[in-house]
Amino acid sequence: MIFIWGLPGDGPIADVRDALDELSAPCFFLDQHDALRTEIDLDVGAEVRGELRVGDRTLDLGDVTAAYLRPYDAQRLPEVRRADPKGGALRRVMELEDALVSWSEITPAFVVNRPSDMASNGSKPYQATMIKAAGFKVPDTLITTDPEAVRAFLALHGTIIYKSISGVRSIVSRLSPKHDERLSYLRWCPTQFQEHVKGDDYRVHVVGERTFAARIVSTADDYRYSARQDGETHIEPADVPDDVTARIIRMAHAMRLWVAGVDLRRTPDGEWYCFEVNPSPGFTYYQEACGVAIDEAVARLLVAGGWSSRDPGVSKD
Repeated sequence: MIFIWGLPGDGPIADVRDALDELSAPCFFLDQHDALRTEIDLDVGAEVRGELRVGDRTLDLGDVTAAYLRPYDAQRLPEVRRADPKGGALRRVMELEDALVSWSEITPAFVVNRPSDMASNGSKPYQATMIKAAGFKVPDTLITTDPEAVRAFLALHGTIIYKSISGVRSIVSRLSPKHDERLSYLRWCPTQFQEHVKGDDYRVHVVGERTFAARIVSTADDYRYSARQDGETHIEPADVPDDVTARIIRMAHAMRLWVAGVDLRRTPDGEWYCFEVNPSPGFTYYQEACGVAIDEAVARLLVAGGWSSRDPGVSKD
């Protein structure tokens, strides 16, 4: 049995469920909208046992061979916000989610991806050290609350960008003279500044031992928000050199990630920079643009969940 946890309107969840259906793979989907009517019993001893109940549906957690997890912030669920303004409903949902996260960490089932293995994305500076250790270049970076340090960093590089330090999504923007008066706000919010690296953007999705590469051509500083930045973006399938591809796979596996979205930039002189490794990528945007079947690859990886759940790329056979 394959366990999936998330929202039905989430693109990757919907596409992977459809792909599993095409493969006739048994699947139990836990819709986060049903959180308030979901119950879980978890028994951890010599074995990890438990039962999940949603209405008249029951899942024996011992029957789960693989899991695909993409839960959203429970506090934003409309059902939870409407149920109890004093917070009782939220506490109940958080207890459920704590139990599911605990189960996902200790179950012998194959999990894409275990929460602890995704934790590096919560600190961009920490993840950058892992990226550098994998052999990729990373942009020169300054993390500071000091406006004068930013001005000196800008003078050094000429052009710099800024973005958040945490895993919370932010819009990558180029620092301009109009931002100078706002630098005083830094004392309240440590911010990450990086040299602007010229070149072509690539997103490479890793699924087990497979990769799906896309080249992004954009006039915006952050192609994900090109409409907001009055830019244009085009995405197309791409070929990445074999040695770079092998390095990407090794890096994702060193982070213990079965599925990952890797953001890179190739400079005009052929150097490869890596900016980030997303441990829960929303791959449908790239899949649709490139006409590739990332969803099917994820589904087949889940079905072949007999691989070691702790060592990506290593077979038990």
